[in-house]
Amino acid sequence: MHSLNQEIKAFSRNNLRKQCTRVTTLTGKKIIETWKDARIHVVEEVEPSGGGGCGYVQDLSLDLKVGVIKPWLLLGSQDAAHDLDTLKRLKVTHILNVAYGVENAFLNDFIYKNISILDLPETNILSYFPECFEFIEQAKMKDGVVLVHCNAGVSRAAAIIIGFLMNSEEISFTSAFSLVKNARPSICPNAGFLEQLRTYQGGKERNRLNEDT
Repeated sequence: MHSLNQEIKAFSRNNLRKQCTRVTTLTGKKIIETWKDARIHVVEEVEPSGGGGCGYVQDLSLDLKVGVIKPWLLLGSQDAAHDLDTLKRLKVTHILNVAYGVENAFLNDFIYKNISILDLPETNILSYFPECFEFIEQAKMKDGVVLVHCNAGVSRAAAIIIGFLMNSEEISFTSAFSLVKNARPSICPNAGFLEQLRTYQGGKERNRLNEDT
């Protein structure tokens, strides 16, 4: 049986090199996030290309599937965040946008928080936790429903929610990863984020031991 740990260990920068996200902002600016030599390159397109700019077949279908982690905590892509029908159906009140170059679509309808995070293994995802967690907690205290999204809803937003669950539920990284993976099977935090989340677990365990002594 293919264990979760094996799956996590199988992640590597090689998996990420082929990743390419094309983003069109509300103002029509086109941005491409792509991997080359294990580093992310963010480039702005001057004019729309024929779709061959990345060298990969583009998936033009909208990803409106939203993972329900808790009744009040949702995980999705920028497509879901830009689809008013989806947001209304899920009774969303708050939106945490951790994407790079993705604008907020419905400023009059939802309470937004923007934190631009690059999907790089060397990005210190833990440094964004306090601000993100505070916003999620505020939404919960107001009996709201918060959608956390990035560009594809697989790496940055997933890592934030995994960290949030580890912190608020006091559960292990593996348990939190499983919960989020079950709710949104496409999640795939980059190798650096996975390593940092394990470090985060170790730090929390040390803190608990110190409190007990």
